Amino acid sequence: MKIAVVILNWNGKKLLEEFLPSVIAFSAEANIYVADNASTDDSVAFVKENFPQIKIIQNKDNFGFAKGYNEALQFVEEAIYALVNSDIEVTENWLLPVLETFKNEPGTAIIQPKILDFKNKEYFEYAGAAGGFIDKYGFPFCRGRIFDTIEKDDGQYDDACEIFWASGACFFIRKEIFRELKGFDADFFAHQEEIDLCWRAFNEGYIAKYEPKSVVYHVGGATLKMGSPRKTYLNFRNSLWMLTKNLPASSLPGTIFTRLCLDGIAAIKLLSEGKPKHLWAVFNAHMAFYFHFFSNYKKRKSNQLAGYYKIKSIVQKYYLGNGKVFENLF
Repeated sequence: MKIAVVILNWNGKKLLEEFLPSVIAFSAEANIYVADNASTDDSVAFVKENFPQIKIIQNKDNFGFAKGYNEALQFVEEAIYALVNSDIEVTENWLLPVLETFKNEPGTAIIQPKILDFKNKEYFEYAGAAGGFIDKYGFPFCRGRIFDTIEKDDGQYDDACEIFWASGACFFIRKEIFRELKGFDADFFAHQEEIDLCWRAFNEGYIAKYEPKSVVYHVGGATLKMGSPRKTYLNFRNSLWMLTKNLPASSLPGTIFTRLCLDGIAAIKLLSEGKPKHLWAVFNAHMAFYFHFFSNYKKRKSNQLAGYYKIKSIVQKYYLGNGKVFENLF
């Protein structure tokens, strides 16, 4: 079974210089690609000169994460795609357990490895940790990370299991499934497009899994910083778009209304923390939701499945209950 490791790059020479060596050293089972989003630095020249074995795909513009991968993967024919951020350090034999799972489990379409923090390697990393889930209102959380509470890796999540979504930081998917689902939603640009893709896969009956024997380390925030109002805007907007596209029809109106109200509370909290630009980002996200509601609604399929969430409200569990750690949620 052939696998392609595809690293999306935009002006990331320093990251490629630091992290490509580990990918090359520990990915003998793969062909490695750098998909470049029209970088204006010399990262492409750097790869050509120093890593001639790597295949380069050059996009015509900076298409962001979603369309950037969609464009590049048209030219990648390996059976398995490993979509890897440029700020990921991989470990020895990281591909073998993933390939084994794909080989033995035909119904598994998507896999996420264990993602630990490059800067603090005993802890999980924010973007994905040990596999993702969402609550009824579309708020994402992970085994090992709920909102800003991040757990130490003490082996508590060393069991392979089904998950709802896999992190885009290191995302494995069968080529045939990626193409069947028409890839990421390019309108998202960046953030939560992987959750949307996993939700669409779920609605088609496919399985996403977490594989703890595959371990990577993620820097996180290397492209768009955690405190960026742009990041706030994309997360709030894309979450509402995702709900519009994927919720079961019977729960769509009530769930969207509740989510809008919860977003309003979050915006007030951001203002109380002295972040007026973030409040404005939430407002603009809601305006984009209203403006694009019908275009997103038209993307809905006939088979919108229930059972997408394990708990009703992660917000309630986290702030009013004992929900700081995943194992305490149930």
